[in-house]
Amino acid sequence: MKRNWIAQRSAGIDSSGIRRVFDLAANMHDPIDLSIGQPDFDVPRAIQDAAIEAIRSGKNGYSVTQGIASLRAALQSRVAAKFGHADRTVLITSGTSGALVLALLATIDPGDEVIVFDPYFVMYEALVGMVGGRCVLVDTYPEFRIDIDRVAAAMSGKTKMILLGTPANPTGVVASEQEVRDLAELAARHEVLLVSDEIYGHFCYDGSLVSPASYDESCLVLDGFSKTYGVTGWRLGFAHGPAQIIEVMTMLQQYTFVCAPQPAQWAGVAALDVDMRREVATFRRRRDLLIAGLADDYELVRPGGAFYLFPQVPWGTGTEFVRRAIDHELLIIPGNVFSRRDTHFRISYAADETTIARGIDVLQRLARFG
Repeated sequence: MKRNWIAQRSAGIDSSGIRRVFDLAANMHDPIDLSIGQPDFDVPRAIQDAAIEAIRSGKNGYSVTQGIASLRAALQSRVAAKFGHADRTVLITSGTSGALVLALLATIDPGDEVIVFDPYFVMYEALVGMVGGRCVLVDTYPEFRIDIDRVAAAMSGKTKMILLGTPANPTGVVASEQEVRDLAELAARHEVLLVSDEIYGHFCYDGSLVSPASYDESCLVLDGFSKTYGVTGWRLGFAHGPAQIIEVMTMLQQYTFVCAPQPAQWAGVAALDVDMRREVATFRRRRDLLIAGLADDYELVRPGGAFYLFPQVPWGTGTEFVRRAIDHELLIIPGNVFSRRDTHFRISYAADETTIARGIDVLQRLARFG
């Protein structure tokens, strides 16, 4: 019998359901692809030019682990102006997912519990498990709002972290100021680390994002450039929080990612001066187009941010419904990829309006005729 080389930590982790749909799209002739959360606009020219200039001027080696000084200084200045905390330090990371990996490695021991809101971004549960932690899911259905009493009831002596994503993937819901304040105060009262994933923070359509770091000086914030500027493949993220945590994350980055790609970091400096309001307005219009097209046939919560809609299926399970949609060349993601429930599906409107209109037509027919 051949030896099993696979570590136990990997045994319970399945390949991402999103990635399976992504692979399926590559083999279809003309799919209606509303599956992947990847911005479809071109990277702004000023950002492209900064990356090219960095490459051509020889900035192709490792940077210091914590990130180039100019980018850290620019972000540190913005963070200080926004929060005014005496102890809040910036670290440049290899993507926002890289920041999350470092945060979990730095803070979670085997057996520690991490509170996560269901539905949740697919990486959260997998990464918590990889470091030996245990996800404790707090249900947010049907409106995808945070009930602070449910959070308090889910806490135990083993609770080490609360992990919040706002605007949320897959629902697009933006946590309200009251929800954020209540969560921050609860975390501070119980000395639990609150981690806020704010990668979609620029994509807020009905008001500005309220960060829990406004109410909890110990809050660790994860952010990045990928979604805002359409550079998902450049792997450029950052984190800011208490120096004690950032210093350990920096040490861990030395032994894992080493540093974020240096040319992308120089492009990040230029990106901070680029106005993306036109792109955000385009995504707001797409959101409204989808809601108008589906509201008569689907139960759905109006998303305030990101670029996702998370409707309830009109019949069957989410998995069954998505299989039927794929028969019509429509690629969407079943809700059980993000949740213990299989009652919803995720639409990404990071697609042009022609594709969205085609998707609406298929979804209307599926709801009415099956």
